[in-house]
Amino acid sequence: MNQTNKNNNLKWFDSYVSREDREKLHGHKGAVVWFTGLSASGKSTIAHLAEKELHKRGCSTYVLDGDNIRHGLCSDLGFSPEDRAENIRRIGEVVKLFVDAGIIVLTAFISPYQKDRERVKRLFSKDQFIEVYVNCPLQVCETRDKKGFYKKAKEGLIKEYTGVSSPYEPPKNPDIVIHSYKQSPLDCARQIISILEKRGIIKSIL
Repeated sequence: MNQTNKNNNLKWFDSYVSREDREKLHGHKGAVVWFTGLSASGKSTIAHLAEKELHKRGCSTYVLDGDNIRHGLCSDLGFSPEDRAENIRRIGEVVKLFVDAGIIVLTAFISPYQKDRERVKRLFSKDQFIEVYVNCPLQVCETRDKKGFYKKAKEGLIKEYTGVSSPYEPPKNPDIVIHSYKQSPLDCARQIISILEKRGIIKSIL
């Protein structure tokens, strides 16, 4: 319990409806598929394609996208290491609520620091969290960058840009590595569906 909780005498209220009850209603387990990788590596595209495939199966899903989150929940944060850590902390708490609701959440965030990803991972049981490293060379990401952010970062017009003036720490032991520069986005999305089946989060249609 943190100091804020102590000072305000807060107490967690356990719902009358359990996560297992909600999962039974959805017909699958709640879980998070956490995509991490450089900007323009393909995280968002793969996440949305995987969600579309899951939706076809009748799964309850939601994609949390980095830019969208920063429009609202994290609009007060910048891109310093401290703000990046707080950004991921808030997202982790939101994802935890989604998973408790029995939803399959797909997150698409650079989440550059190993310690921040590990902190989120500790919020979940092993079978609820799937870390996906979208591996794509920086040079390829630069060619995909339609907004020209990498170019601006190299010119010094954008500060603290991951991969240029701010570090990216690849996952040490991700559940799956996707080489998005070698496969089509749809093939990558199908890899996600496959691991969800293998984990028993969704039922196999075979």
